Amino acid sequence: MADVIDVIAFPGGFNLPIWAAIDNGNFAKRDLYVRLHYTASSVEQVTALVAGKCQIGLTGFDNIVAYQEGQGEAQLDRAPDLFAFMGGDNAFLSLVTTGDIASYADLKGSKIAVDAMTTGFAFVLREMLERNGIAASDVTFERAGGVVERFQGLKEGRFAATLVLTPFDLMAQAAGCRVLQSAASLIPHYQGVVGCAGRAWASAHRTELELFIAGYREALDWLFGEGGMQGAHGLLQSRLPQMPAAIAAATCGKLLADDGGFERCAKLDPQGMDMVLRLRSKFAMPPKQISDHGKFIDESYYRNAVSA
Repeated sequence: MADVIDVIAFPGGFNLPIWAAIDNGNFAKRDLYVRLHYTASSVEQVTALVAGKCQIGLTGFDNIVAYQEGQGEAQLDRAPDLFAFMGGDNAFLSLVTTGDIASYADLKGSKIAVDAMTTGFAFVLREMLERNGIAASDVTFERAGGVVERFQGLKEGRFAATLVLTPFDLMAQAAGCRVLQSAASLIPHYQGVVGCAGRAWASAHRTELELFIAGYREALDWLFGEGGMQGAHGLLQSRLPQMPAAIAAATCGKLLADDGGFERCAKLDPQGMDMVLRLRSKFAMPPKQISDHGKFIDESYYRNAVSA
């Protein structure tokens, strides 16, 4: 009988590797039955992981750091023991604006939408503004929910700008908005999505976790191999049929780019993790210096999966 693993992730095209692993049987042939659940918020996601309702999360590295350091938004009924066991991407973030905003200077006095001021992506946004001469006091931040809500508000002109991830940058351009800057052009290394789990569960289910990593990596090999781009396009259209074909194709091109796409071996990025810690130490309240990314990871599962 196959081992069941419940995985919780945010909805979006960046789930291509796990979609591929499920559809192509990369998990099934290892006697794993992976059930993918979508979450509307990091609070819901972390709560499900800590409570044991889901065993693996695909989430931002910053979320792990925040909750392990007592800076998370959710009120948990027990101490979290989350850690990252593999990498994923650099978050594919871009600052998008209404069409009349041509430069960072044009943002002064405007309203910028965020999911929450305590999340890592909000820290990326503040860093981008600061490096381009815009102080937090120059703009008004408004909590506006997830990327779908913020994107809609941008199109309606309720906000001048917001930080989105692919494919919403492409959709924004198609809707007449402007991509002011990609985060990666300013911050080359930033650890976005990672695979995470609780240490107690992982220790008790080491074999299953290592098989999950192996299946996930095999799916990445397929995506980056011959015919993978076409296969990815098919996966995206089957999961997101409302997405226009041209945007689906452009999305696959960005996600599978040699430079800036998925980390094709699912390795963690030490420099990217350090940047997450630097931004959290700089912007999180109350202030707390965090410098050792090693306390939030355990790469032994990854190493065993690769060498098996």
